[in-house]
Amino acid sequence: MNVKIEKSWQNELQPEFEKEYFKNLIQFVKSEYVTHPVYPPGSQIFNAFDKCPLEQVKVVIIGQDPYHGPGQAHGLAFSVNEGVAMPPSLRNIFKEIHDDLGKPLPKSGNLERWSQQGVLLLNATLTVRANTAGSHQKKGWEEFTDAVIEIVSEKKEHLVFMLWGAYAQKKGLIIEQKNKHLILNAAHPSPFAADKGFFGCRHFSKANVYLKEHGLPEINW
Repeated sequence: MNVKIEKSWQNELQPEFEKEYFKNLIQFVKSEYVTHPVYPPGSQIFNAFDKCPLEQVKVVIIGQDPYHGPGQAHGLAFSVNEGVAMPPSLRNIFKEIHDDLGKPLPKSGNLERWSQQGVLLLNATLTVRANTAGSHQKKGWEEFTDAVIEIVSEKKEHLVFMLWGAYAQKKGLIIEQKNKHLILNAAHPSPFAADKGFFGCRHFSKANVYLKEHGLPEINW
């Protein structure tokens, strides 16, 4: 199956694209785009990969679903398009960065600037029906993104995995060779959980300390 995705990812993921589950998944997704409003736009389903080639990955942040409101999702976990109001979880992420690193709160919630520095913003499910959270779960995306996590953890060294909330932490159990990566766990940044361990987690400074210790450029959060 020919999937339009950045070349380094194409080389690693092609065996996954040929599997039966993935072919069934793509048929489901195509039918959803024909019959319902679905986010993100089809051209941005693999945006996280296109903006962050495999050889550049330094940090992996795992989300769950894309945002399901109009104009929000553009293929990067937690990120929104320019000019779109920040969802509460993203505001809390920036609040933690401010408290951790002293950076001012940005006006834009577009995280492409992170992707371009090597932050893979990976949702477990890459598409969603409008206004229907979880509508594309258990259709095959989770198996695909598990394969992505296995590939990056096996092929790379000294990655930082940020696992926020029980869902991401459970998905992170498949990370291979944990001793060669830094795995950071915290509560989810949503308003329902941020006070239970996300605020004060200091993941962003911890990530930069780890990257610097291993001779890698720090992320400008």
